[in-house]
Amino acid sequence: MKHLLLGLAATTALATPGWAEMLDLEKDQLTFGFIKLTDMAPLAVAYEQGFFDDEGLFVTLEAQANWKVLLDGVIDGTLDGAHMLAGQPLAATIGYGTEAHIITPFSMDLNGNGITVSNEVWDEMKPNIPLDAEGKVQHPISASALAPVVERFRSEGKPFNMGMVFPVSTHNYELRYWLAAGGLHPGFYSTDNITGQIGADVFLSVTPPPQMPATLEAGTINGYCVGEPWNQQAVFKGIGVPVVTDYELWKNNPEKVFGITAEFAEENPNTTKAVVKALIRAAMWLDENDNANRAEAVKILSRPDYVGADEEVIAASMTGTFEYEKGDKRSVPDFNVFFRYNATYPFYSDAVWYLTQMRRWGQISEAKPDSWYDEVAKSVYKPEIYLEAAKLLVEEGLADEADFPWDSDGYKTPTPAEDVIDGIGYDGRAPNAYLDSLPIGLKGEQIVIGTEVKG
Repeated sequence: MKHLLLGLAATTALATPGWAEMLDLEKDQLTFGFIKLTDMAPLAVAYEQGFFDDEGLFVTLEAQANWKVLLDGVIDGTLDGAHMLAGQPLAATIGYGTEAHIITPFSMDLNGNGITVSNEVWDEMKPNIPLDAEGKVQHPISASALAPVVERFRSEGKPFNMGMVFPVSTHNYELRYWLAAGGLHPGFYSTDNITGQIGADVFLSVTPPPQMPATLEAGTINGYCVGEPWNQQAVFKGIGVPVVTDYELWKNNPEKVFGITAEFAEENPNTTKAVVKALIRAAMWLDENDNANRAEAVKILSRPDYVGADEEVIAASMTGTFEYEKGDKRSVPDFNVFFRYNATYPFYSDAVWYLTQMRRWGQISEAKPDSWYDEVAKSVYKPEIYLEAAKLLVEEGLADEADFPWDSDGYKTPTPAEDVIDGIGYDGRAPNAYLDSLPIGLKGEQIVIGTEVKG
């Protein structure tokens, strides 16, 4: 009877555009994990809008305590897949931290993060920042404006502490990028010292995303880098000021991914494609008609079982604006991007960027040839699965063929220098040349031994 129903559904799908064609699923009951952040939205939308149901998938979504618990759940099979930091599948696959072969057939979003400092720090930074023609603080704000504050802390014998969400998180690398672009050293990792604080001017440590505002308010950290809504939460609570968004750091930079084990994908190829189909539809829904559905998405995400922040806080960035200092709300229509600009396609060049940052700060302890970066990227990022799913959606009349990069070799056109805060462009095809172009960080054959860089 089940096969008969599936056959009828497939026939209807082919005859009537707008209906999903049922694949012969290897597994139809799935549990996916997520962290309470705005960019888990494709999962929530795929569930709430019935896109998983259309594929014959019975999905349970479960919030996780932190990124390590989430990763462990995917590895041990408690979770079938998860909203992940892009660095997690890469780090696991190369054996940095927990070792496992994790892949991603779907990129969750672009942009979506910010860097926030305490009110005390902001008051000291503000005189160092130029004003625009309207008398407003000029953005993007360079970390050079933070340097005198860090120097004051040092002169008083106090560490300047900032939070990020995980050692291989986008947030760690973005915060490090911003600090280094402003002349502040965020510290190195080594095989013997995994604090990431070797030679640091600013000391970075892990804080789970929802705890960032409370940790800032308690004075344990002086600032942090996190995804939404936890930067806007600091504004609403009156405890901090976001000073820069990742859109200003690197226009349309890659963010989270959907991660599964390589074993799951191999054993469940049709199920994997069905999941990707549902997620693509969710991403399309989030961005369609100039973000017309974002207000509804905000209502969904505000529920306690998803992000659980006030609608007003989530809407502050999700609907195309971003509030910096209280009352300084600016238009940032691309702060959250879920589908346009090929946001959902898992580009190898995105993977390579994360790997370069791991190498830059010593998490990858020794030099690797350009070919190694390419090989690792291709072992983790799986655009071929993504395109198979997209092709089915096009055939079913649920997606537009023009919206997908069918002929891509997996590498984006190099990022121009003007799209990056330090004026240094990025070409994923030349990772070592890119590393050599960055003023602060490991280059060539350099390694960290003890507290010194050798080579």
